[in-house]
Amino acid sequence: MIKQFIDKLLGKSPTARRSKARFGKREDIPASVHGINPQLVDRRAHDVVRTLKEAGFEAYIVGGAVRDLLLGLKPKDFDVATNATPEQVKGLFRRAFIIGKRFRIVHVVHGRGREHDVIEVSTFRAHLDNSAAEQVKGNEKTSKAQLAGMQHAVDASGRVLRDNVWGPQEEDAARRDFTVNAMYYDPETQVVVDYHKGLQDAQKRVLRMIGDPAARYREDPVRIIRAVRFAAKLSPLGFALEAKTAKPLVASEHLLQDVPQSRLFDEMLKLLQTGHAIATITQLKKLGLERGIYPLLDVIVERSGQPLVQAALQDTDRRVAEGKAVAPSFLLACVLWQEVQVGWQQRLAAGEHSFPALQEAIDAVFEQRIGDVSGRGKLAADMREIWVMQPRFDKRSGSTPFGMVAHIRFRAGFDFFRLRAEIGEVDEGLVEWWQEFSLTDDASRHDMLAQVREELRQQQRTQGKKPAAKVHRLPARTADAEDAAAADGAAHTANMAEAGDAAAPKKRRRRRRKPAGGEGAGEVGSGEA
Repeated sequence: MIKQFIDKLLGKSPTARRSKARFGKREDIPASVHGINPQLVDRRAHDVVRTLKEAGFEAYIVGGAVRDLLLGLKPKDFDVATNATPEQVKGLFRRAFIIGKRFRIVHVVHGRGREHDVIEVSTFRAHLDNSAAEQVKGNEKTSKAQLAGMQHAVDASGRVLRDNVWGPQEEDAARRDFTVNAMYYDPETQVVVDYHKGLQDAQKRVLRMIGDPAARYREDPVRIIRAVRFAAKLSPLGFALEAKTAKPLVASEHLLQDVPQSRLFDEMLKLLQTGHAIATITQLKKLGLERGIYPLLDVIVERSGQPLVQAALQDTDRRVAEGKAVAPSFLLACVLWQEVQVGWQQRLAAGEHSFPALQEAIDAVFEQRIGDVSGRGKLAADMREIWVMQPRFDKRSGSTPFGMVAHIRFRAGFDFFRLRAEIGEVDEGLVEWWQEFSLTDDASRHDMLAQVREELRQQQRTQGKKPAAKVHRLPARTADAEDAAAADGAAHTANMAEAGDAAAPKKRRRRRRKPAGGEGAGEVGSGEA
């Protein structure tokens, strides 16, 4: 009461005091306390920070990279946050590109081709809620027509509508989701800036939402999915969601209905393709979110125990851990293969031809499960090629095998075929044959095909050959018995001959025609009779 009275006398606003408390208190943590190993910092991220600071701006490594560095891990990705605008950042680097519309950031590109690396640079953003919405004028690169009728940065439910409003670092920290992701690291001074006790939560292995969790989920319902993703990703390190952070998840799930389907589809892929797919399924079930986030995700969770789907999830996690690329088309092809097979067999039973029946079954599954999402065209094409290849693996004759191994999607189709063999759906020997065929030279391939042809001939001969008649051996005979048998045989033969003579018709002699020119001419023409 006394403090409020003094503030009133001094003209201080209680709202401003609450606002300052909400943004947290800055704490600069030296290297002697946080213990980050500078050798784990990516050189290119360090160069970006240095370039921005030399130009007079603030710049820090931010987010999950700082969390991983504190845990003694080498981050896979490095993001940088600065008070420079996207246009200012772009002007400082030779190869920099502004991307995004709802959330504008800059990609600073190092290297070329497949070896290139991207450092993502974002501008400090203001923390906006209903109380501050009317003060927003807008400083993002947006047309005046779009800003003219917009007085609020959030809607009535609290969902953020505009994200490109720049602000100070403390507000940028407050608008981030979890405390362990809201720290800033300066590789030049090796100082960690922490506003929300993120270092303590990292040491305690706690995932805690900044601010009121229910309100933060309303601001951006996708945070519900992010909570699941981080819980799955960090669970092997002993992290768990704080009880207050986890409690509103189920009650807030309905908010996802207002999120565009294409964004939900992308977030679903992040859940499954960041190397923690199996852990994600476990977290969804544990938190009571196994249904309701996204229809296709419901199907994946439901079928996660099926051999092929489980093998695909494990294979995806393994590839990510090995630094290999993963494609959403492959995983989704595994999840939906059962439906394609059922639809295909139903059409075959109805008398349709094999290939058109397969295509129709695929189209039906796309319409039911994938729907109209961003990037569906390429996704559908890749999945279709994987599925259409499967019956062709049974054909090892002619030019089909050569065309298969030359196909741009052969590796994806073969990996799918290999997973089917692992669960006993197809013969492993056939997988080994295709593996060898795909790796050997053309001469050896022709030899392999010749061997297959010979094996097929052998099978056909074996299947087409009649079984040999059984031979009954007679007991050994004495000399007398043999003589008697011979006599009997002779008598039997004579009787058969007589019977034959009696039964056989008499031969009719053919009369020769006399030649017209006399007897001499008849000798010449006898050969024609």
